[in-house]
Amino acid sequence: MFEQIFKNIDDVLWKEAGCTTELDYTEQTSWLLFLKYLDDLENSKQLEAELDGKPYTFVLDEPYRWGTWAAPKDANGNIDHNKALSGDDLRDFVNDKLFRYLGGFEQKSDENSFEKNIGIIFSNIRNKIFSGYNLRNIIDQMDSLRFQSQVEKHELSELYEAKIKNMGNAGRNGGEYYTPRPLIRAMIQVIKPTIGEKIYDGACGSAGFLCEAFDYLRSQNLTVAELKNLQTSTFYGKEKKSLAYIIAIMNMILHGIESPNIIHTNTLTENLADVQNKDRFDVILANPPFGGKERKEIQQNFDIRTGETAFLFLQHFIKMLKAGGRAAIVIKNTFLSNTDNASVSLRKLLLESCNLHTVLDCPGGTFQGAGVKTVVLFFEKPVLSCEPVEQSKGGAATEKVWFYSLDVGRNMGKTNPLNDADLVDFVELQKTFVDSAKSWSVAIADIDKTTFDLSVKNPAGGEVIVHRSPVEIMDEITELDFESAEVLAIIRELL
Repeated sequence: MFEQIFKNIDDVLWKEAGCTTELDYTEQTSWLLFLKYLDDLENSKQLEAELDGKPYTFVLDEPYRWGTWAAPKDANGNIDHNKALSGDDLRDFVNDKLFRYLGGFEQKSDENSFEKNIGIIFSNIRNKIFSGYNLRNIIDQMDSLRFQSQVEKHELSELYEAKIKNMGNAGRNGGEYYTPRPLIRAMIQVIKPTIGEKIYDGACGSAGFLCEAFDYLRSQNLTVAELKNLQTSTFYGKEKKSLAYIIAIMNMILHGIESPNIIHTNTLTENLADVQNKDRFDVILANPPFGGKERKEIQQNFDIRTGETAFLFLQHFIKMLKAGGRAAIVIKNTFLSNTDNASVSLRKLLLESCNLHTVLDCPGGTFQGAGVKTVVLFFEKPVLSCEPVEQSKGGAATEKVWFYSLDVGRNMGKTNPLNDADLVDFVELQKTFVDSAKSWSVAIADIDKTTFDLSVKNPAGGEVIVHRSPVEIMDEITELDFESAEVLAIIRELL
C-alpha cells in the first residue's frame, strides 16, 4: 500500500545535494514522518474529544501543524497548492521557524512527556533538504501516508524497519544501527519476558530489541490494563547518538507505542555506585557498541576500568539487573578469551556474581558490515545477590555454561542474511540445555581460575579457531597508530 511512496521519497532524496547516504535518507524521512504521524494523532484525539463532548488542546500551535504549513487542504480534501509553502519560502520556514519552535519543547519540565521528546528530536537534527522544491515533492508524497488503522501502522513499521536495515548495511558500523531481527527474536524467546516486567536497553540504537519485545508481548491475549502497561511502564531505553535516538523514537511509535520512554543520554556517564534497587530492571536486552574508546573520566564510574565501550556497558547491565532478572547481551567473541586484566576481571565478575547459563556463538556475517564475530551472553541475577563473590553469601553463581555454536551451513551476506529458521534448533535445545553436535556444557569448576577462559571449544569437533577479519586487524592497527601518535605528542611537548 505505501511501499511505492517510500520509494518515491528516496528517489527525491537521491537527487538532493544535502543527502548523500542511507543514514541521511532515514534521518530526513524520520522527522517528516514524525510530524505527519503527530498530525494524524492529534486529529484523531480531537475527534475523540468532540464525540465525548470535551475540548481538546493541541500540542502544536496552529501555524506549526502539518495541516497548516505542509498540507493545507481545499474543499475536496486535496493539498491546496495556492496556500502551501514551496521553494525558498518552504525551506526558510522549516529552517528558521519550524525547527526553532519545535526545538523549544526541550525545555519542558516533564522528562518523559511527549512534548519533551519533540524538543529533543528537533534540537538535535537539522533539515538537510536544501531545495524547497524537493521538500515540497517529498511532503506531497508523505501526506498520502496514514496512521489510522493497525494494518496501516503495521505496514509503515515494516517499511521503516527496512530503511533501518538498509542504513545499518550502508557502512562498516552496521551492527551499531541494526541487530538482525531473527537474532533478537531468538534472544527474546530464550529470555521470555512477561507482562508486568520492566524491559531495558541502555544502548538502544534504533530500538530493535524494545520493538521486538513489544511485538512478542502484544501477541498474547491482553486486558486493557495490560495493554496500557505495555504502552507506559514496560519499555525503557537510553541512546547517546542523536540520529539513533530519533530513529528509536519513530520506530517505537510506528510499532504502537505513542510516548516511548527513551532518554537521549550517554549511559556510561552514570556512576554505578549511585544505582539503587528502584533503578533496576527485570529484563535487559542489548547489543552495546564495541570497539569504542571511552575517556578516563567516564571509566571512573566503573569498578573495572577499561576504554572498551562494550566492557563498560556489560558492567552497567550487571548492575542494572534486578535480583531474579534475566539478560541477553551481544558482545565480541574475544571477550571470552582475551587475557588483558579488564577482560579477565570482567569474566570473573560475571561468573561469580551472576548465572551465565548460555553462550550463543554466532558465525561471521551475522552482522552486516561489522567485521567481527560475536557471541550472545544469557545470564540471570541470583535472587540473593549479584555482588562480587566476597560480598555474596552463596559463592559462585555460575556452575555450568551451555554453549551453542550456530552453523547456518552457508556464507551469509546482504542477499543471504540470518533468518528465523537458522535459530530454531538453538531455541529448542536451549530449553533443556541438550548436548549435541553443535552444543556442549562446561563446568565452571573445570576452567582455569587465573584467566576464567571461556573460549568456544566444542569437544565433539575440536576448538573453533577464529580468524580475525582484515577489517578488524586494520582497526587495531589504526588504534595502535593513534595511541602511538598521542604518546609521541606528549614526548614532543616535554622536549
